[in-house]
Amino acid sequence: MANTHLDTVAVADDDPDRAQPWADLGLKADEYEKIREILGRRPTSSELAMYSVMWSEHCSYKSSKVHLKQFSELPQSTPRGAMLAGIGENAGVLDIGQGYAVTFKVESHNHPSYVEPYQGAATGIGGIVRDILAMGARPVAVMDPLRFGPLDADDTHRVLPGIVAGVGGYGNCLGLPNIGGEAVFDETYAGNPLVNALCVGVLKHEDLHLAKASGAGNQVILYGARTGGDGIGGVSILASETFEDSGPAKRPAVQVGDPFMEKLLIECTLEIFAAGLVAGIQDLGGAGLSCATSELASAGDGGMRVHLDKVPLRDSTLSPEEILMSESQERMMAVVEPADVEAFLAICAKWDVEASVIGEVTDTGRLEIDWHGDRVVDVPPRSVAHDGPTYHRPFARPDWQDALQADGAEKLARPVTGDELKDTLLRLVASPNLCDKSWITDQYDRYVRGNTVLAQPNDSGMIRVDEETNLGVAVSTDCNGRFAKLDPYVGAQLALAESYRNVATGGATPLAVSDCLNFGSPEDPSVMWQFAEACRGLKDACLELGIPVTGGNVSLYNQTGETAILPTPVVAVLGVIDDVTTRTPSAFVAAGERIFLLGETREELSGSEWAHVVHGHLGGLPPRVDLAAERSLAELLAEGVGVLTSAHDVSDGGVAQTLVESALQNDIGASVELSGDAFVGLFAESAARAVVTVADADADALIALAEKHGVPVTPIGRTGGADLSVEGQFSVPLAEVREAWSATLPNAFA
Repeated sequence: MANTHLDTVAVADDDPDRAQPWADLGLKADEYEKIREILGRRPTSSELAMYSVMWSEHCSYKSSKVHLKQFSELPQSTPRGAMLAGIGENAGVLDIGQGYAVTFKVESHNHPSYVEPYQGAATGIGGIVRDILAMGARPVAVMDPLRFGPLDADDTHRVLPGIVAGVGGYGNCLGLPNIGGEAVFDETYAGNPLVNALCVGVLKHEDLHLAKASGAGNQVILYGARTGGDGIGGVSILASETFEDSGPAKRPAVQVGDPFMEKLLIECTLEIFAAGLVAGIQDLGGAGLSCATSELASAGDGGMRVHLDKVPLRDSTLSPEEILMSESQERMMAVVEPADVEAFLAICAKWDVEASVIGEVTDTGRLEIDWHGDRVVDVPPRSVAHDGPTYHRPFARPDWQDALQADGAEKLARPVTGDELKDTLLRLVASPNLCDKSWITDQYDRYVRGNTVLAQPNDSGMIRVDEETNLGVAVSTDCNGRFAKLDPYVGAQLALAESYRNVATGGATPLAVSDCLNFGSPEDPSVMWQFAEACRGLKDACLELGIPVTGGNVSLYNQTGETAILPTPVVAVLGVIDDVTTRTPSAFVAAGERIFLLGETREELSGSEWAHVVHGHLGGLPPRVDLAAERSLAELLAEGVGVLTSAHDVSDGGVAQTLVESALQNDIGASVELSGDAFVGLFAESAARAVVTVADADADALIALAEKHGVPVTPIGRTGGADLSVEGQFSVPLAEVREAWSATLPNAFA
């Protein structure tokens, strides 16, 4: 007997004028009318739920896709080989040789992490790991670029410990090393912390899997954790609106993670892949079943029938709408040929992973979903998954941009004497953005699985891919939001340049980019201008460097009231190294070695850490971008493997910070002599630079390499001793530097 209270397709036909809560679900009036036009009737409540989450900003990219289209102009290969999968898939996949491929992607879980820091961050890690798994890869490492409000702010003390514990707790339980990331503090992130998560996976070429449902009669299997009431409307709704000044009030919408279930899901899925039992696969992340069913059907033959009452539930009271919107974690959906279903279910049972056949692929071109025999969804799947609204939001260079850029930091009062320079160095190394981050990173396992070659505090993380040949990959994430505020076009390019340089200093060749574009409200024309300029800058830089964008994420509405975050286009770069045993560390490794500065230093202080910490100033123009110089430097660093004993990029805090970090890792001091203005030499943040060391016998080889690649090279000193000394200016014991550098976070969270 039919359920007379159920809003079925038949009921929708008979009751066309029923009032529906489309606005409460985040839809605009014109979007609701468009849904009615597509269906030729009003949507059922289940259809309305699906469209609302899939047409959200987070899932549909409706404000950003007009600008993201330009990334398709980039090369579809890397300096090393083919790109096997790119934008539009769960993650990009790159050929790295020897039959291996790697997949990597960075995504955001910002709003959920503000509402519920531990679970928001934990499920951010879980979601990105499943994206990598869905490509057919074994996840091998994670990274976590983080942004917080001021270190002394109450809300930072509320969110930071929970976010860090969530990242570490979930990743550690999965047995995945956390090999890098960032922790940056700025007042604009108060109330809007950024929790970006990256995962790297490894696969053989033949193991690649794509998200599509093809082959009429093939079975649709949901496996993993049961579906519950957590995360209903979660990231898809939370990430599509700004927070009010009153603070977090959306706790039920945050997903709850179970890393032990995810570990079983990973191993179960990899065994299923190895057995050749999958015709298509998709993880369940944002928008849950609404996303998985519509995207699989849309990318395949276009038809799917689902029996929603066969979905295993943790809460038997859930309605069809809630089941479709739930973002419960640790779930996957596979398309399996009928002859393989029994073997598929047997592997799931072996790993104690619950699995249910919930539907089949059809040739109807429709996504049809039934609830106890009644049809509650009958839609063209592409209209849900891929043909959502496209907004050409107005954007305009803000009126205040000229005044901001005219207010350069180069005019600010600066230290002159040696004692003032020393005090400035000690103050900067103790500042939140430049201080020792081991209070955070020590909560993460960096070496589990035994293939971590480099991790924090090195410039990049590096993982061995093949234990026989020592083939490996390096990854870095970077962004200076202050530079992006001063000039979003240049700021995005500087983020790419720094990540590219960090991968190169380890001896790897940069191959490709994934990005996580974090911005304020797209309804503000100045924010949309920042976004458009950042996309244009990133595309132009990738074109010049000859590397593709393989995919990524856009996170908008990162603002509280009228206060938007600094534009923060986080850029991840992945590179390949043929033999990880030859990698170049960031730290000084021996006393008595020669120190050289590669690249050109200019009086570039605007947006610098010095201006930020000492003067609380933001204005002027960011450092100049010279992508040809970045490329030449990277080529020198790759060719210099075996000649260089250490290499550390110069970025935030200038040469002073680079020397401090290189010296403190192994307690090896340095004595340097800087020509010209010592303050500029120490604290300017010009790009395309690195500090390197060589043994005396290899100094001429380095100089020859620099000449070959057209990279300026300047001898600046020697390693050794227990002090950091700048000739003619000051000398400070490393012990004193370490005390200042290492005390900041422990003192803040004691």
